[in-house]
Amino acid sequence: MTRHFLFLQGVASPFFPRLADRLRRAGQRVTRINFCAGDALYWGLRGAIAYRGTLAQLPDFLTDCFTAHAFTDLVLFGSRRPIHLPAIRIARERGVRVHVFEEGYVRPNWLTLERGGVNGDSPLPRDPDWYLAVDPLLPRYGDGRPVPTSLPVRAAHDIGYHAAGVFNPVFYRGYRTHRPEPAPVEYAGWARRFGAWQLRRQKRRDAERIAQLLADGAPYYLLPLQLNGDTQITLHSSYGGMPQLLDTVLRSFARDAAPDTRLVIKNHPLDTGLVDYPAQIARLSQELELGQRVLYLETGHLPTLLQRTLGVVTVNSTVGLSALLHQCPTVALGTAIYDLPGLTFQGGLHAFWEERAPPDPRLLQAFRNTVVHTTQVNGDFYTAVGIRMALAGCERLLAVESPLETLLAAYPPLQAAG
Repeated sequence: MTRHFLFLQGVASPFFPRLADRLRRAGQRVTRINFCAGDALYWGLRGAIAYRGTLAQLPDFLTDCFTAHAFTDLVLFGSRRPIHLPAIRIARERGVRVHVFEEGYVRPNWLTLERGGVNGDSPLPRDPDWYLAVDPLLPRYGDGRPVPTSLPVRAAHDIGYHAAGVFNPVFYRGYRTHRPEPAPVEYAGWARRFGAWQLRRQKRRDAERIAQLLADGAPYYLLPLQLNGDTQITLHSSYGGMPQLLDTVLRSFARDAAPDTRLVIKNHPLDTGLVDYPAQIARLSQELELGQRVLYLETGHLPTLLQRTLGVVTVNSTVGLSALLHQCPTVALGTAIYDLPGLTFQGGLHAFWEERAPPDPRLLQAFRNTVVHTTQVNGDFYTAVGIRMALAGCERLLAVESPLETLLAAYPPLQAAG
């Protein structure tokens, strides 16, 4: 049976156009909706529908599209973009399969492909016993084939995509980006943060600070920051952004952590630098009389920090899973797929400083292996080699059931997904 795939927004790369070409060669129908000039640029000369209306007008437009074209499948990146929410709702009402791509839960070498939703919307069960039961039935997954990554290639795609936005006022007047700041503002922040001289200075300074931290032997906790405007924070947690999280964690650390411990705060590698974290941390440290107990890092080798830390505080970052794989006690303060009894600390932040415990190794292995089997594709969205690898793993789009749906039908969990 020929299926009809509706493509909405993907990442700023050739991945979605290449995936559509592959589906067409397999005899499937593909329709694309372009929402902005960047979408049109990457889609190229392939046929597409141009949506030029506002977000408020979008549900009626999509309802008409679904009625006219009888789509069987919906393909998009991220399940919480404002332009994707009405499409997902309509698809579910009509029994249309929803395929959601996202950055990999398991890093590096993997990207995420789930049916129904990702991250806080993921249908992955929240029942630890389910993972222990199904894991022996699955193949053994290691780290996957190595994927060559390139930050310059990713940056070039992003710049090209958003540079096309100069044509939005003419051709896509109703479009509004889902990102918290306009692209030129973000680029200015990155240029300031990652200027060649500035970056070298930061790396040298942070390497010295980490070396001194490890040499001192002082016990420390680790708080890796997430992107301030990430939907993982704004929609899948009770925090409106990183400043609110920092306030909560620092106050709890000052009140409940042992006085001989330190807190290391590491910024996200792709942070735009638009929020002055050092100033906020300095102000809170002074107010809470923390002295030199708080160390802020712009850069640094995360595995090195994970090897020696007492525990990791996160909201729902993929760093949380990396921390667990390093056998670090971890507390997740938002909705995270790995926030399960036996993996993360379930007693809340205030108790974590004293009552933390490492994850159950057997459950952790079962969880990781099952997540890779059901949701991960070996490859990436940006490099030519990574895209070729990922396309080979996207054959599951054509299956009647996803790997997770097949497992859930045969082995229903006692606890449903969150």
